[in-house]
Formats: sequence, C-alpha cells, structure tokens
Amino acid sequence: VQLQASGGGSVQAGGSLRLSCAASGRTFSTYVLGWFRQAPGKEREFVAAISSSGTSYADPVKGRFTISRDNAKNTVYLQMNSLKPEDTAVYYCAADDTWSLPSRASAYEHWGRGTKVTVSS
Repeated sequence: VQLQASGGGSVQAGGSLRLSCAASGRTFSTYVLGWFRQAPGKEREFVAAISSSGTSYADPVKGRFTISRDNAKNTVYLQMNSLKPEDTAVYYCAADDTWSLPSRASAYEHWGRGTKVTVSS
C-alpha cells in the first residue's frame, strides 16, 4: 500500500482544514487507516484511526477532528475544526492490515509522506 497525504496549509486559530490521504492497493477497504502528527522537537503522536467498523481519537482532538474514509476512492480524510496553535505539526497517514484500532505508530506498516499544518494564534 502506498499512501500520499495532502491538504495541509496555514490557518488561523479557530479555523478548519481537511487532510486527505490517497492510497493504492486493491485491499484498501480491509485496512485500518490512521493519522499521526509530529511537532518540531516532539515524538510522533497518534491522532485518529478508522477501521471498517469504528473510529478512535486521541483525547486532545476529540470533538474537533473527524476521521472518515471513502473506500470507492481509496481515500481517508481528517476534518480538523477549531484548530489550535498546538495542532501545528506535520501530519502523516498510515495503514495496516489489522482488525484493531492501534494508536502506536509501530503497529502501522505503511506510511505516507507528511503534510504540514501550521496554526497561528
């Protein structure tokens, strides 16, 4: 599976962005897709994940971010609302052929290049 994230940019606090991650591969619908982020000087952290039957979110983004997928387009999305300066990071999408919703980066086999999100106050 090859992944390509897009949709990053600069936005003021309180604004919104939608990230997309296009995937190749005929088994996309069976994969768990995840979003992670890495701020400068910090470790990569879990943001959200989606399987065929559920979703999972990190506490800092609950109620503000929504992960969704379109299996017909082989694409996973991350709608980010009410953005805060602390959301500034490079965002990465990831995929793995698993039945769970892992939050550990090491659980994901496939990774795309990141897309940068900058939120100014």
